[in-house]
Amino acid sequence: MVTRTSSPQRPFGALLTAMVTPMTPDGDVDIDAGVALARHLVDHGHDGLVLNGTTGEAPTTHAPEKAELVAAVVEAVGDRAWVIAGAGSNDTAHAVRMAEQAFDAGAHGLLVVTPYYSRPSQEGVYRHTVAVADATPLPVMLYDVPGRTVVRYAPHTLDRLAAHPRIVAIKDATGDPQAAMRGIARTGLAWYSGDDGMLLPLLSVGAAGLVSMAAHLVGDELAAVFRAWDAGDHDAAREQFVAILPVVDIIAGSGNGALRSKLALHLTGLLPSAAMRLPQVEADADEVAEVRSAMVAAGLLEA
Repeated sequence: MVTRTSSPQRPFGALLTAMVTPMTPDGDVDIDAGVALARHLVDHGHDGLVLNGTTGEAPTTHAPEKAELVAAVVEAVGDRAWVIAGAGSNDTAHAVRMAEQAFDAGAHGLLVVTPYYSRPSQEGVYRHTVAVADATPLPVMLYDVPGRTVVRYAPHTLDRLAAHPRIVAIKDATGDPQAAMRGIARTGLAWYSGDDGMLLPLLSVGAAGLVSMAAHLVGDELAAVFRAWDAGDHDAAREQFVAILPVVDIIAGSGNGALRSKLALHLTGLLPSAAMRLPQVEADADEVAEVRSAMVAAGLLEA
């Protein structure tokens, strides 16, 4: 029986993790480890998982690998959690194929980022996104991350995209709560923070949820933040969130959340390997020591 939670305000639930793509030491995608991690996350507070995004090293994983991971995770946890698949590219035809393959693999929704590197016009951003949204019947979460793409959705572009029947949400990694407040009021899209540290500021202006990296390690704790917030106990939500800020710092502090997430999961035993694909490289000995020490201090590892 499907037990995924959804509402117009939270079409994908409240707490999702941008899940890493586990790899073997020789660089192959480790589907078994991915399934095990997905089950662990859903057992610990998650309403959904975002696969094949930035944290999932989407630029260096290939179409059959992406589809196989989606299909395996859907089979494992798809009755309990939303499985959202990244369909991000600066080539519209490629993004459309990714969306179609994700749909065929059983994904419940799509994450569509603004085209990166080529810096298209706002009309180009609009047409690209509509082409992907039109490719399948799946609901779409937009992804606004100008620090990586350079291109940000203009307000009028968001207004046009919000009129599309399948574009229902946005993952906001702009660090701009004022723009989020205006966008929430204007568009009716469900707003998800794409930055752990911005969760409470965005909730305060009407956001619906979070697509997290730190929730790899503190899913239950972040779920408790949402329960407190929804109950109207904002002081408790703040206190609970402040308590996990050291974990947010561990994952996000270096600017490479994929590396830090994999390393931390490996140190806890939740991943058999912290391997990554070039141009990403594993942490060196100094960074391993730094992360291990921070995890001990945060109570995630024993000394």
